[in-house]
Amino acid sequence: MTLRTYKSITPSLGANCYVDPSAVIAGDVVLGDDASIWPLVAARGDVNKIRIGARSNVQDGSVLHVTRKSSQNPEGFPLIIGEDVTVGHKCMLHGCELGSRILVGMGAIIMDGVIVEDDVFIGAGTLVPPNKRLESGYLYVGNPMQKKRPLKESEMAFLKQSAINYVNLKDEYLEDA
Repeated sequence: MTLRTYKSITPSLGANCYVDPSAVIAGDVVLGDDASIWPLVAARGDVNKIRIGARSNVQDGSVLHVTRKSSQNPEGFPLIIGEDVTVGHKCMLHGCELGSRILVGMGAIIMDGVIVEDDVFIGAGTLVPPNKRLESGYLYVGNPMQKKRPLKESEMAFLKQSAINYVNLKDEYLEDA
């Protein structure tokens, strides 16, 4: 794994994290316990912070970045990912805030200032424009995104199960290390 210090700040990993050797994590990035970062992920906490909650996973080729602080936006936009979140392959998360138990489908793009409440499905290829709020308990799809429908009970259960599946998979990778 490549952990890069930026301006004397080195990424911090919680207990039992897995970071693939091809991933690059730089600067003010903190991973919660049992989080996993998969091949070719870039997480760059240079001009603001990135926080990834316990048991969350970021899959292959995803890019995580932030927006700097400025006079127009004194806090900038950090990237905050809650617990039990699954970020699919090749996603772009930029200066947004994701609650817990969320699935971000492959190739989705979530832009600055977006807030995603807990228990949300974001479909593959969905574009979430800046400063939107996604309400808990719904499926969002499209470009630009649209609220499609309430989640089914089975989908709500899958949000947590998806995170558990990746905790188990990263444990297998750690055993082989």
